[in-house]
Amino acid sequence: MNTVMTKEELEKILDQALRDVTEQTAGVRLHQGKQPPGEDFCTVNITFDKGFGTSLTLCADTSLLARMARNSFHEDTVTAQDVEEFSKEYLNVLCGKVTGAVYRATRIPAHFGQPVFYHGSYRPEGQEVQFILTYSNEHNEGAQLIHHVPCSHETEDAPDEA
Repeated sequence: MNTVMTKEELEKILDQALRDVTEQTAGVRLHQGKQPPGEDFCTVNITFDKGFGTSLTLCADTSLLARMARNSFHEDTVTAQDVEEFSKEYLNVLCGKVTGAVYRATRIPAHFGQPVFYHGSYRPEGQEVQFILTYSNEHNEGAQLIHHVPCSHETEDAPDEA
């Protein structure tokens, strides 16, 4: 996605998709801000393996993901497993909306793999951050949507091991 449209165009698509999907699936309104997730957070990563060599990573306060899961499941309490399952499905839905919008803009079809969930942080190997969108809700819970692109400084002249 980093070569077929401008960074600003992609940021706008990701921002709109995240806000729409979050409100529609979880009943939570997020607004852009400066508050990153706190110390207790989870990360969900998904890689675009056809069409683009990029990935999206969502880092969010565990309390925010639990709130979103409770709202989505219409439950008063949720388990850690519920939060994980919700988070992965949420990122799937978000990426579906993003790939649709990117396809309409570029006519390049994309395919993404299975989302992977982590407690704490995760950074995809061989990729670097292109940009980060930071959000919070009315409870001061934070989230970041990070767009990763292939590293531009990989060494091509390294000798192969025999």
